Amino acid sequence: MLTGRSPSTESVERARPDVAVIGAGPIGLAIAWRCAVRGLRVALHDPAPGSGASAVAAGMLAPVSEAYFGERQLTDLLVASAARWPAFAAELTEATGADLGYRTDGTLLVGLTGDDLAEARRLWAYQQGLGLPVTALRPTELRHHEPALAPRVRGGALAPTDHQVDPRMLVPALRTAAQRAGVALVPRAVDSLSDVDADLVVVAAGCGSAALTGLPVRPVKGQILRLRAPGGVAPGFRHVIRGYADGEPVYLVPRTDGEVVLGATVEERSDTGVTAGAVQRLLRAGVDLLPELAEYDLVEAVAGLRPGTPDNAPILGPLPGRPDVLAATGHHRHGIVLTPITADLIADLVVTGVPDPLLAPFGADRFDTPDRRARVAGGVRVPAGAVGVGAVGGFEPTMEEDRWS
Repeated sequence: MLTGRSPSTESVERARPDVAVIGAGPIGLAIAWRCAVRGLRVALHDPAPGSGASAVAAGMLAPVSEAYFGERQLTDLLVASAARWPAFAAELTEATGADLGYRTDGTLLVGLTGDDLAEARRLWAYQQGLGLPVTALRPTELRHHEPALAPRVRGGALAPTDHQVDPRMLVPALRTAAQRAGVALVPRAVDSLSDVDADLVVVAAGCGSAALTGLPVRPVKGQILRLRAPGGVAPGFRHVIRGYADGEPVYLVPRTDGEVVLGATVEERSDTGVTAGAVQRLLRAGVDLLPELAEYDLVEAVAGLRPGTPDNAPILGPLPGRPDVLAATGHHRHGIVLTPITADLIADLVVTGVPDPLLAPFGADRFDTPDRRARVAGGVRVPAGAVGVGAVGGFEPTMEEDRWS
């Protein structure tokens, strides 16, 4: 347990930090902020804050439409974190005055063809069986919600509690909140845990967490497009739309400034190149669902690396044999929605030393191996040629089914 103190940037720079957080994506920033407002001296290490997966992410807060077979404990965590988002967003806006692009219009889940709809209904039935709010809609009811949907769309459902935020607004706001609370930003890469001098270290380095901890965090590539409605007007739809178009999983996220985020591929590879095939598939699926997108400007095509784990769930809590090192990584597709609950649970653990029961299914010990313990004991270092905290460890990727994200 760490005793809180009155935080100030000057005191952090002059004294040994109570907590060092490695990684300044939304998870690391939020943890640093939460620890600082509890009175701890906090140093946040990252040479390029906000340059990882969050710079590419669409920002869907989707515990319902992300509920997937065999992931009940993860779904419970997603639902719990989404419930914290309204208060979290309000607190962050109050602390910074920043607009986060937080919207509560809900999500429409759609199937273009009969086969698409059959696949979607199978998943909706599972989600409804968990007691999640998913309401089936006929085609006419779908177009009542979104008249711009293609006439070919065979059916769908409404998930009213699946919302959105803009990560490109969220990350700067979190950085401002953290610095105003007294967090000291250290713009240097961390190559080894032994390079960090603090009472306690939190590793929130995304894919780079593997090289620092020996944990099985692997890169999962996602390619995503950003479109813009002509004339600078808002898009012709307001709900997030997720679904299948001739078997291609796709989502469309409208922003009030006219932007539409169209994504995303799920690829077991570690490069960040944008491919013509991925752009073609995403555009075809998006236009099939919303024909007006054919007239939108294509303003960005980009790829990022999600930090995946063997069971697709995050790794939260102390490393086995290293109570002074906490992991907050492996959030895969869920980093934005899980930001509030991850920050609260890790900050509470830092301050009290007592893990919340919510952490139990996500401990690092579920992946503990003699090899990992040996690597950490010997001082795991980032492989040669790696850059900053975004470096990728040398784990063999495992295959997973394509999802709606």
